[in-house]
Amino acid sequence: MFALYAPPSLMSSLLHRSCAISSSTQSFVHTLNLTKHFFSHSCRSLLCTVAVMNGSNSTAGDSTSEHVFGNWYTVPELRLRDHRFAVPMDYSLDLHSSPKISVFAREVVAVGKEEKTLPYLLYLQGGPGFECPRPTESSGWIHKACEEFRRGTGLSTPLTVSSMSQFKSADEIADYLKHFRADNIVNDAEFIRARLVPDAGPWTVLGQSYGGFCAVTYLSFAPQGLKQVLLTGGIPPIGDGCTADSVYRACFEQIIHQNDKYYKRYPQDIKLVQELVSYLADKEGGGVMLPSGGILTPRGLQTLGLSGLGSGSGFERLHYMFERIWDPTLVPGAPKKINYNFLSSFEKWLGFDTNPLYAIMHESIYCQGAPSRWSANRIMAECESKFDAIKAAREGHPVLFTGEMIFPWMFDEIHALKQFKDAAHKLAEKKDWPRLYDVKVLNSNKVPVAAAVYYEDMYVNFKVAMETASQIGGIRLWITNEFMHSGLRDGGSQVLDHLLGMLNGKKPLF
Repeated sequence: MFALYAPPSLMSSLLHRSCAISSSTQSFVHTLNLTKHFFSHSCRSLLCTVAVMNGSNSTAGDSTSEHVFGNWYTVPELRLRDHRFAVPMDYSLDLHSSPKISVFAREVVAVGKEEKTLPYLLYLQGGPGFECPRPTESSGWIHKACEEFRRGTGLSTPLTVSSMSQFKSADEIADYLKHFRADNIVNDAEFIRARLVPDAGPWTVLGQSYGGFCAVTYLSFAPQGLKQVLLTGGIPPIGDGCTADSVYRACFEQIIHQNDKYYKRYPQDIKLVQELVSYLADKEGGGVMLPSGGILTPRGLQTLGLSGLGSGSGFERLHYMFERIWDPTLVPGAPKKINYNFLSSFEKWLGFDTNPLYAIMHESIYCQGAPSRWSANRIMAECESKFDAIKAAREGHPVLFTGEMIFPWMFDEIHALKQFKDAAHKLAEKKDWPRLYDVKVLNSNKVPVAAAVYYEDMYVNFKVAMETASQIGGIRLWITNEFMHSGLRDGGSQVLDHLLGMLNGKKPLF
């Protein structure tokens, strides 16, 4: 493993280096996991965790129009408390006239530190569209965070297939979902910070993956609310228009590299996947029915790379899944059939039945004043021959899996997404997305920022991340090939420890 520490003065030269670098980050403080709910029971998910400390004006059991919280309760080595905030749905309207949304947050602190005055942390979860993990014990980076801070996580529930069925049209869904990007996440965070932090002081933000994108939006439009920022695998492209095209062009190279690494580790899977692709292609309709009512096709099978190729233990999970593709032959002459467990595992792996927001909103996170127009689908056409699963299987080449990409055909083949097809198309063609970043403000940034940049990150391309980092004043980088995109989760306390050390003087600048 090669590691490089990058002060701002070395940023330009780093952009031209081809060496691996190591990164780490983590969070501290009482945090709250935010889930938004319309009072009419529709829901909006913030996918972030907000730090909460003692010192707010509210008290347990005290009920106001803006903030209600309950009593402390316990999981092993942690104390937890639940909060709910009433925040505006649409910040472009007067705060009193906008519809209100309820934000749920879970406060977490080490046992015995409930009454101590500790710093605040805002934890921004990856996604978009996936909830924070529920805390069950003090371990990993959460344990490290709770040594010094109050941290929160827990009940961030994304928009669901059933809750969005309350809308009567695709226009209503698209109009609702346009409020679910980084700009409103920052607005919500600022709303809560002003009501929680004593004297409305600044707090620290930890942004993982898409949460890092949100943190850079925070640096752009509300730096006065930030004490310091920690980024883990989450430095976004910040150009005008829609940057998704450049992102996917850069990412395909890394996706092919990850495929190569996977098949070198599990060469026996080459023939297994080829056989499965050929079986699916030869079926009437080009695939087999899934338990939910969708269809598994060769191109659908390739989407297993989204989770399998880019995170710690992903290779192993993918390989073990392929160990049980076929039903055993119990009766001589019985036709070959895919195992139900495999089909069920495939659907659970994707998670679109429980987290449809990821598929519907994914490309919009790259849009500023321009539509995405199904960017991944268009860019993949430029290298389509490399990802033609049926051709690869028939010619004896390894079948390549795809990465963090959403394609329009998914809304035909994945049962949970079918009802959102028209809304997804409307969002893909939407042109008037508001700005997410201010490059001039980022250039003159004065907030201390430390970032873990993963050299072999399949989701947030290294080159793209470095281009943006060169535009953020004062940022310090820890670039590494020791971790993949899931380093915050996989590295225990190491990532958080290292990034905090970079900002508190424990790690030398040079």
